[in-house]
Amino acid sequence: MKYPYLMSENPNKAKRVHDTAPSEKFAAFMQQGWANIPLSDLGLSPIVKSCVERRKVLSQAFKGLRIVLPSGADKVRSNDSYYLYRPHSAFAYYTGVQGVEANPDAVLVLEPNGDSHDPILFIMPRSTRDTDAFYRDAKYGELWVGRRFTTEEAAQKYLIETRSVSELEKFLAEKKPTVSLPGIDRTVDEKVSAHDRDNELSVFVSEQRLIKDDYEIAEMRRAVNATELGFADMMKVLQEATKHNRGERVVEAAFFGRARTDGHDLGYETIAAAGSHACVLHWIRNDGKVKNGELMLIDAGIEMESYYTADITRTIPVNGKYSPAQKSLYNLVYESQKAGFEAIKPGVPFTEINKACQKVLAHGLADMGVLTVSAEEALKPENGFHRRWTLHNVSHMLGIDVHDCAQARKDEYMKPLEAGMVLTVEPGLYIQPDDELFAPEYRGIGIRIEDDVLVTKDGVENLSENLPRHPDEIEKWMKSVLGR
Repeated sequence: MKYPYLMSENPNKAKRVHDTAPSEKFAAFMQQGWANIPLSDLGLSPIVKSCVERRKVLSQAFKGLRIVLPSGADKVRSNDSYYLYRPHSAFAYYTGVQGVEANPDAVLVLEPNGDSHDPILFIMPRSTRDTDAFYRDAKYGELWVGRRFTTEEAAQKYLIETRSVSELEKFLAEKKPTVSLPGIDRTVDEKVSAHDRDNELSVFVSEQRLIKDDYEIAEMRRAVNATELGFADMMKVLQEATKHNRGERVVEAAFFGRARTDGHDLGYETIAAAGSHACVLHWIRNDGKVKNGELMLIDAGIEMESYYTADITRTIPVNGKYSPAQKSLYNLVYESQKAGFEAIKPGVPFTEINKACQKVLAHGLADMGVLTVSAEEALKPENGFHRRWTLHNVSHMLGIDVHDCAQARKDEYMKPLEAGMVLTVEPGLYIQPDDELFAPEYRGIGIRIEDDVLVTKDGVENLSENLPRHPDEIEKWMKSVLGR
């Protein structure tokens, strides 16, 4: 079995043959004259208390078993260059370690203690001045990558016993029945034997996130608000993009700037699809031209320091005005999304959202005369002919992962909706450039509208409602942006 860390690590290790070893005199000099400057901003994050409660729930589900949740190694981009680090979502969910505070190779262990567990966080602690690591270690050294917490500081920050990760192997050598998430950390995989409840753990840490707590919902609101600002940034550069040979990247770059200033990173690779590229569902090449008279489908989300992300799509007329054919298709998708919103309320099966959206799309396509059968016939599971132009289901869970709770059991994921769930509603129509079932003026048009919604006790709240959706609202918005 190939594990993620094996696929991402350079088997030859990164080498820096150009570095010059310091002299003994220099090494001695580097040990002198350093002031002790403790961190002064170690106040508790709001998430920490939530993590304490989350660990209690996890503890009760796996009584008597040691639970091991690694953060994961960093991913090599090229030789000794690494991608921006992001820990495994389960590790972040149960520790509260976030954003720039997260470092690779950390591990959370819940050590059984009677009917409960004692949590222990293993980290790579600060490279202090008593060794040469702080100035020679390019991967962990403080002068290379910045200051990390000491074990004492981390214990204070996260309300959890903290030890150096150098102690982990010895700790795990004391054999106990253990459940873990394999394929994330090499040391854990080498020291922990597989358990028949490992898969159950993977499922549990995913399903526990189906219902969001108050902290998570607040973070989702922040992610949506930042993403809305990012969309405004993209609108401001649309006309500049029309002058560039790779205009899609001009738009993409504008959003990335907002993601890094107002958040931690992108929640996923931005789709900035102009013209017929919008008919490619996951168009992330973003190397095409942006032309006036065409539409641009933008699917983008900002991930906050907490790792909670938005996931929003708008389909915009580059010149600020939809053509009759563009508006006709757009209105059909808009009405489909409205039907999806109306289907959302506690107690309604998750699948009903998709059914409601698909029904509107099928009837609209039948009215346009492109279906060879009636809408009712197309909607039958054994047919599904309308799917030629819509392809995907219209909803997924959203949270600390853009496709959150993905390891949940199918019947749990698709169970009746409950207050506290956060999900997307994203119907779309994609008319391929070579599709002769549609008249020429429709070919090459791709439209998706996607919003992030919270299931409430009374129904649904559209978290991204402030970003224009109706075609008239979008045209008005574009007019204000373009000054026309």
